[in-house]
Amino acid sequence: MARSVTKQQKALNTAIAWTIGLLIFFPILWTILTSFKSEGQAIADPPIFLFFDWTLENYAVVQERSNYTNFLWNSIIISVGSTVLGLIVAIPAAWSMAFTPSKRTKDILMWMLSTKMLPAVGVLYPIYIGATKMGLMDSHIALVLVIMLINLPIIIWMLYTYFREIPGEILEAARMDGASLKEEIIYILTPMAIPGIASTMLLNIILAWNEAFWTINLTVTKAAPLTAFIASYSSPEGLFYAKLSAASTMAIAPILIMGWFSQKQLVRGLTFGAVK
Repeated sequence: MARSVTKQQKALNTAIAWTIGLLIFFPILWTILTSFKSEGQAIADPPIFLFFDWTLENYAVVQERSNYTNFLWNSIIISVGSTVLGLIVAIPAAWSMAFTPSKRTKDILMWMLSTKMLPAVGVLYPIYIGATKMGLMDSHIALVLVIMLINLPIIIWMLYTYFREIPGEILEAARMDGASLKEEIIYILTPMAIPGIASTMLLNIILAWNEAFWTINLTVTKAAPLTAFIASYSSPEGLFYAKLSAASTMAIAPILIMGWFSQKQLVRGLTFGAVK
């Protein structure tokens, strides 16, 4: 009887997981399907799901209207650049909090996390004015710095949790052997925390790739990433749903492919310590 109940629970859990997964994936699937419809079919009522005249016209129009490669390259620069810069700042900070904590360490961590609750529009004006005065509007530098600072609390929190899993005695032994602080972090700590660092990097690339508020407000054309590329298909004349879906599909395709191939590493890193 116990075995039967266990199998039923397992089947129920599997069904629930698949249901949630399909509900989450459905908007993406609908966007992809809509990108292959004509504008008339895209706004048909009732909606047309599979039985429609498939066309690549929307992708051709998007390619003619916009330089997709330029937007893609900007997204890569901003997401990878902000993540690498964030790791450079976060690794020493997380090391300090994990291995030389003070009475205020937990308070500092909570304060950093609380900054994520601040509405972005609340600090838009000073950042916009500062970027304008320094000549950084519509530049990679401004977006890399802003997005790095936005995601820095998450990076530090994740790395802090991973570093707490590493025995401090290993670092003490390295110090007794004459290792400097720089050598301790680079040659001892970092290699041992590779799974956690890799998952942190992947997660923050995804967050930076999907960032829309700052990329739209701090760019025009030169440094505009794929989120701005999608927003450009909203016009005073109305929304062209099929073309907007084609632009959205082209924008999310690279990050979906990356996430698909790196999902094992991402899950492994998240379950290693970040959610404990």
